[in-house]
Amino acid sequence: MDWQQRSASFTRRFGIRLPLLLAPMAGACAPPLSAAVIRAGGMGACGALLMTPEEIGRWAEAVRGAGGGAFQVNLWIPDPPPPRDPAHEARLRGFLERFGAPVPPDAGDKAPPDFAAQCEALLQSGAPVLSSVMGLFPAGFVARMKSRGIAWFAAVSTVAEAKAAEAAGADVIVAQGAEAGGHRAAFDAGQAERRMAGLFALLPAVVDAVAVPVVATGGIADARGIAAALTLGASAVQIGTGFLRCPEAGIHPAWAEAIGRTLPEDTVVSRVFSGRAGRSIATGYVLAATAPEAPAPAPYPVQRGLTAPMRAAAGKAGDVQRMQAWAGQAAALARAEPAAALAARLWAGARELLP
Repeated sequence: MDWQQRSASFTRRFGIRLPLLLAPMAGACAPPLSAAVIRAGGMGACGALLMTPEEIGRWAEAVRGAGGGAFQVNLWIPDPPPPRDPAHEARLRGFLERFGAPVPPDAGDKAPPDFAAQCEALLQSGAPVLSSVMGLFPAGFVARMKSRGIAWFAAVSTVAEAKAAEAAGADVIVAQGAEAGGHRAAFDAGQAERRMAGLFALLPAVVDAVAVPVVATGGIADARGIAAALTLGASAVQIGTGFLRCPEAGIHPAWAEAIGRTLPEDTVVSRVFSGRAGRSIATGYVLAATAPEAPAPAPYPVQRGLTAPMRAAAGKAGDVQRMQAWAGQAAALARAEPAAALAARLWAGARELLP
């Protein structure tokens, strides 16, 4: 099957015109961004990790109110409860307070919203696609999705994860290369930094290993990346950082500006924001927190709670050096233009390159 047949089959199945998906980025998927990508013919997305059930419902209603269309809602599969080390957390609080914000003793206690309640909200959201990352949805939830005609997109970072997701009933595999911005999709948090497969090595291996369609993501931000991914066997592509400079994304201007000047070597994978491996701009905080003398990050989500005061202060001050400035290795290719125009331009450019 050639790229045209693959992409045509995918777009027909999911009710979109372009084989182009917005990546579900927690905290950076404002409804106007999805609505714009949908208007261009692609698929919108919501990263619901930190959202309450009510917030998930309001997000979906906002997208429908802006014209509707196909979108996915994404959830992390929860990790086991993290081990706690009060003495080490105290050292971390002292280290983090050097960056200008006091860290309360209970900052590391904040937990993400209830996963089971979020799952119920996903089923009620009206999303035609639900997607998972960091693992697989429970079998019972998958059965409920299937009974409602909802498709399951499973994000993976290895071939073994792709095979496990297909065996569990995933309709589509989202192969995430190590170039991707934000958190890695690794099922085993402890292996996230060791199994760093780049997209254009991972993608054909996953395509060869599974029978379901594969979406390529990670380090794609221009027409050349789209064309390359489709040539290597993807049925569609998913773009995150490439859309973050669009006005509809609504991220902090300092972060958006920094993305535009971030070269591949100016990003780093670390655990210093959340306790889970994620790729960000190598800011002043990241470099200090990854230095040999710095205390090791606490496990997820404890580290997220500990860094929250610093991140909030950075946002108020417009200081990108302390922000959680996620960015993929193709960040410098991102363009500050309306999302619908960007999506259309990217696809037109890819189509010119494809046979």
